[in-house]
Amino acid sequence: MAKQANLYPFPTVEALAPALRAYVITCQEAGIQRHGVFKVAVSGGSLPKTLAQALLAAPTSETDVVKWNQWEIFFADERAVPLDHADSNYGLLKTELLDKLPQDGSAAPTVHPVDVEALDDAQELADRYEQTLVKSFAGRDSVRLPIFDLLLLGCGPDGHTCSLFPGHELLRETSAWVAPIEDSPKPPPRRVTLTLPVVTHAVRVAFVATGGGKKEVMKEIFEEGNGLPCALVNEGCGERCSWFVDNAAVEGVSYPRRPFNL
Repeated sequence: MAKQANLYPFPTVEALAPALRAYVITCQEAGIQRHGVFKVAVSGGSLPKTLAQALLAAPTSETDVVKWNQWEIFFADERAVPLDHADSNYGLLKTELLDKLPQDGSAAPTVHPVDVEALDDAQELADRYEQTLVKSFAGRDSVRLPIFDLLLLGCGPDGHTCSLFPGHELLRETSAWVAPIEDSPKPPPRRVTLTLPVVTHAVRVAFVATGGGKKEVMKEIFEEGNGLPCALVNEGCGERCSWFVDNAAVEGVSYPRRPFNL
């Protein structure tokens, strides 16, 4: 039987943050050991705020260190809007996290936003972002799929993740690394997203889902699946996928919980 995704519940978001930090740092160290950098993709929503709570905390030991200058940050999906727009995932991460890092250059990750010159053409925006990945992950013809050290994702109330929506034809995409979407059921409609094969090819995937508003969709994801994008990631990644949730988000969900320990 295939190993299942890890479900780690915590009493509150405040209790979740230190565990998420420990997990990210473990992934960071593995990535740096593997290829000298930590390649991570993040999504938007409430994730950047929780991420900031976890990663901006003071270190508790010599090994509890976020090595920002060795991070290479990509976006698991992005909206076709200017980078300073309220809907921009880059803008959200910048406001919540990046602007709060020391500005003396000692903690400067490499950040890869989308090319704003292509905002009017979702296909061109996707193609250019895919080329950004190609430059980082080696030639397109020599690497079938990029391998992120970690994807940090959220879960929408409909079970979507990145900009992969339930029942959407994009879920069947098999060759592109980055795909455009012109008809997102959630505004803004024009976006780009990592494709499902790229997401499930990552070394590790971590979802962060909190709040009682998530419990119905969490029940569906973990008990039924129903082809929801989050459930497809669980199935594709198995134990490489971990969920950091508060108790409110998984109230009444029948799925084995695990105590968090590294």
